[in-house]
Amino acid sequence: MKLFNIIKNGIFSENPIFRLVLGMCPTLATTTSIENGLGMGVATSAVLIASNAVISVIRKVIPSQVRIPCYIVVIASLVTVVEMVMQAFVPTLYDSLGIFIPLIVVNCIILGRAEAFAARNTVTDSVFDGIGMGLGFTLALVLLAAVRELFGLIAVISILPVGGFIALGCLLAFFNHVGRVRALKAGKPEPGPLRLDCRHCVIGCGTTAVEEY
Repeated sequence: MKLFNIIKNGIFSENPIFRLVLGMCPTLATTTSIENGLGMGVATSAVLIASNAVISVIRKVIPSQVRIPCYIVVIASLVTVVEMVMQAFVPTLYDSLGIFIPLIVVNCIILGRAEAFAARNTVTDSVFDGIGMGLGFTLALVLLAAVRELFGLIAVISILPVGGFIALGCLLAFFNHVGRVRALKAGKPEPGPLRLDCRHCVIGCGTTAVEEY
């Protein structure tokens, strides 16, 4: 049940895109088609799961003063492997995603989960956290891409950058509304607006901010 809740948390209550509003650069840039969105989601998920596992294994031997550089080395190594695999087996998708594949290294979702979860939990829990966050990220990308492709048949603006912002804003508003309705029906306090501040960056705020979050 605990592992199921970890996965559920990544898909719903802490969805990287629709709840935490993280990773906006690849989200807006790669969702011009469902194929690109799915490809980016799977690639990011693979790195996320593997990096969580590796960092959870080595977390006790990494000096706290150099933990972030160590995490980045681990993530960069895994991204290189994923990039080479994609280039070998899905070259068309690799060419389509372009620079956004190596930029997975600096995706704040991956580094954030490494610092906030993998560095504090067991390997099993960390792997399932990676699965949940990866699924949440991938499903959000595919949903956004599907909306943009659908409306792109009517208005070309949907597949342009401005269309990405409009579609994302509408989906965020929808899911926020659903969250409020569900909270009211369950007799819980209505959730307040999401604060987009430095607490989303565990690197900038340190561990205290993560614990408060």
